[in-house]
Amino acid sequence: MTDSETPTGEDPRETERGGELTHTDREGNVQMVDVGAKPDSDRRAVARGTIHLQPSTVDAVRADDIGKGDVLATARVGAVQAVKHTWETIPMCHQIPITNVDTDFQVRDDRIVLTVAVETTGKTGCEMEALEGVTTGLNVVWDMVKAAEKDESGQYPDTRITDVHVVQKEKRVREE
Repeated sequence: MTDSETPTGEDPRETERGGELTHTDREGNVQMVDVGAKPDSDRRAVARGTIHLQPSTVDAVRADDIGKGDVLATARVGAVQAVKHTWETIPMCHQIPITNVDTDFQVRDDRIVLTVAVETTGKTGCEMEALEGVTTGLNVVWDMVKAAEKDESGQYPDTRITDVHVVQKEKRVREE
């Protein structure tokens, strides 16, 4: 079997373009993709997302005046934890060795943008880890500020998480 073939002998790039599924076999059984024959490579993925908030809530975050504590520090911890535990929450996701996680918050007038960069050395990429970091980090922000965001009826008319996406993916094959 070559590096580009699945156990069934098919090229996995074809399966990604509409052929057979890689996470189920012909009988419908769920399976993890076998990456054992692939060489280790240095990999990096960067994901980004936005949480939209009321300007008064953003001001309170900036002033560290949210009753639950430091919003961005807590969200940073949540993002890193999510990256490290992605394999536990995404079915068929490989457990990979995380070598680095960087988080960056851009606090704007009516939103907070979170960028998470994940690095690994291994046989499979880390895009899912970066996405999990972003979504969990932004969910932590929401949890920390929800008292400030609720309207008189207890709803969140202005709060929303948007634009979660992978902005960069890199793979560098290691030379021996």
